[in-house]
Amino acid sequence: MSRADRDGLKIFCGRASRGLAESICRYLDLPLGQGHTDMFPDGEIIVKVEEDVRGRDCFIVQSTYHPVNAHLMELLIYIDCLKRASASRITAVLPYFGYARQDRKDEGRVPITAKLVANLMQTAGADRVLAMDMHAEQIQGFFDIPVDHLHAAPVFVNYFEQIKEQLGPLVVVSPDVGNAKMANKYATWLGTDLAIIDKRRKSGSEVVSANIIGSVEGRTVMMFDDMISTAGTISEAAKLVMQQGAVDVIASAVHPVLVGLAMERLADSPISKVVVSDTIPLGARCKPIENKLVELSVAELLGEAIHRIHHNQSVSSLLRHRGSGNAK
Repeated sequence: MSRADRDGLKIFCGRASRGLAESICRYLDLPLGQGHTDMFPDGEIIVKVEEDVRGRDCFIVQSTYHPVNAHLMELLIYIDCLKRASASRITAVLPYFGYARQDRKDEGRVPITAKLVANLMQTAGADRVLAMDMHAEQIQGFFDIPVDHLHAAPVFVNYFEQIKEQLGPLVVVSPDVGNAKMANKYATWLGTDLAIIDKRRKSGSEVVSANIIGSVEGRTVMMFDDMISTAGTISEAAKLVMQQGAVDVIASAVHPVLVGLAMERLADSPISKVVVSDTIPLGARCKPIENKLVELSVAELLGEAIHRIHHNQSVSSLLRHRGSGNAK
């Protein structure tokens, strides 16, 4: 029995994040909690925990990607199951938090679904949340329980520092003005220049004119974002910088959502590498771009955060350290 197990720490996972949860447990030298999820013929989900959790500090790892509602409901049921089994504390570990983009009313008569989901987790019985790169920082304020918000930036920076010399002259490019703050941080961490793509919609037309603020000529372009969803913006940005003389384009995102036309767009784009993390499993769906994919693991970062939460140590100090960037 590991020291962590003797200390009362238990880690469980839903069906969405088993691989990542197993990697976290390997880092902590801790067996994965015994539990399983089944589905009734009518589509209802049932969760059963198959070991004693009374008085234990329990963490449930579950990303809420597609099918978002099924994975979210499984998480809520798992939390309720642990609560009714008398766990002393339950932490919802959200490597990817679905519905995070619905974080405000940007027009009339629309919901703030990220707040609704936060309420649902608390009602189910979660005592705290550990999340990775939520789409907007203010989502932390939607919860009335403690939230530890990790960023995968140390993992990505560590990886690129290891291969920096192979890439030649570099420039970090923001594919739009809204991403400029994040791009500037990566440019600072990597010691590179920054360029920004300024897109303007022409009056009365769907045509967009785009200008690059900064120079990309003769350089390897690196673009960073919290997620790649349909890959429309990043693919168009890649074409533009290549037209302006860039020699290569590398796209990075923490969450490989990759839906809709994402695979076709990335496969047809001049992007040579798509660097992502394992917050969302890649699987067979990514076969069209498998030759471009580099997957980094955030398991050690999440595992260290879980260890520190369990032992009442600082989690924010993790952001001042360079994480492990081992590629799979």
